[in-house]
Amino acid sequence: MDFRLTDEQRMLREQVLRFARREIVPRVRDHDRAEEFDRESWRKLGELGILGLHFPPEYGGGGGSVTSCVVVGEALGAAGVDGGLTLSYGAHSFLCADTILVHGTDAQRRRYLPKLATGEWIGCMGLTEPDAGSDVAALRCRAERRGDEWVLDGTKMFITNGALADVTVVYAKTDPKAGHAGISAFVVERGTPGFSIGKRLHKMGVRSSPTSELVFEDCAIPRESLLGEEGAGFPMAMQTVEWDRSALLAPFVGAFEFLLDRCCAYAKERRQFGRPIASFQAIKHKLADLKIFLEAARSLVYRIAWLKDRGQGVNHLDAAVAKLFVGDASLQPINDAVVLHGGYGYCHEYDVERVFRDSRLAPIGGGTSDIQKLIISRLM
Repeated sequence: MDFRLTDEQRMLREQVLRFARREIVPRVRDHDRAEEFDRESWRKLGELGILGLHFPPEYGGGGGSVTSCVVVGEALGAAGVDGGLTLSYGAHSFLCADTILVHGTDAQRRRYLPKLATGEWIGCMGLTEPDAGSDVAALRCRAERRGDEWVLDGTKMFITNGALADVTVVYAKTDPKAGHAGISAFVVERGTPGFSIGKRLHKMGVRSSPTSELVFEDCAIPRESLLGEEGAGFPMAMQTVEWDRSALLAPFVGAFEFLLDRCCAYAKERRQFGRPIASFQAIKHKLADLKIFLEAARSLVYRIAWLKDRGQGVNHLDAAVAKLFVGDASLQPINDAVVLHGGYGYCHEYDVERVFRDSRLAPIGGGTSDIQKLIISRLM
């Protein structure tokens, strides 16, 4: 396997790094503290072509590869962009828009993708419910066929971008007795009667990304809102979640590159007992552990992208391994990074504190670590 980037991909990485450091990073701390979505940065992501990078040009995209998406995500994290903005980007471009791209009709693609590519519209995915997270078959949200309409009833929870989204891909039971085979997917637009935003949630990390409850009460949508075939929602969701376990991990990996740079700089300038703390073996070991984790995580994420770009299709085993490693194996090195900074590592003024909070989503979102172990054991 050759994971070397092409000249075009290296140029893309440098372009995104420069852009993010200049246009986004100066506002990151303020938006994190205020729990505010950065609409200005969102608009600029659209203008740069990041939000629709992998869409075909006919739908307003850049025709980029999966690897190019990983390059962009990693570059955003490495520049110091907060995990909230990159999470919103991933939920928008991969969990929502890619589902429409892969499973939608041409009419659905032409209606939604150009506006999603520019960032004019924001997208989200409505899968998780208060009592249905890891157990997707336990969905209670229902979609009933009534004439030329589908009528949705139910509640979704922990929905990234939910409070802002103009377009939502919603998963609901169309045949309650059929288990996984009774789940279907629909596109629902903001402002549809019976569709409302419920409780907004306040989180430990990724605070600039809005997370909320979605409520559907006798919500009638056109027959044409069905995505793909009726009853095909579960494999559709699993294909979508693979993005959550691959490309969406790239900003986490990039954040550790950012963190390692900060730790090395701090260790060289911070002096104790008459010398820089970087000269102490205990500190050297912490920095080495951060580097080891970074390189291992990066290799796993790029391996999935490499395989997908070569037509390998859905690879749930590799995606689960990468997701589990980035989520669980990151805990010790990120904790060491906080401790390395001493009291400063516990303060908002130092980015290490934010990266620690943002990174704690990795073992939870997109399937918990326990679920990843279950997937791995079943597919070995």
